Amino acid sequence: MPRLYTIVIAHILDETWKEWFDGLSLTPLDNGSTILTGVLDDSTALHSVLNKIRNLNMDLVSVSFKEVSEWHDEIQ
Repeated sequence: MPRLYTIVIAHILDETWKEWFDGLSLTPLDNGSTILTGVLDDSTALHSVLNKIRNLNMDLVSVSFKEVSEWHDEIQ
């Protein structure tokens, strides 16, 4: 089931990394971290993103999600 994920890493990434992270939205923060946000179809897609973060030796701060139906209800 697709879920809307919010992944925070302790590194600044600009939009040039968007394709590398499967099209997730990248939002750099003033505190030196970046929020990656987007819908991932399943746990395999999530683990692919997390593996990329690990392989780049980036610090993972947090991972959270909402069911797509919950997120859809909030934006309406």
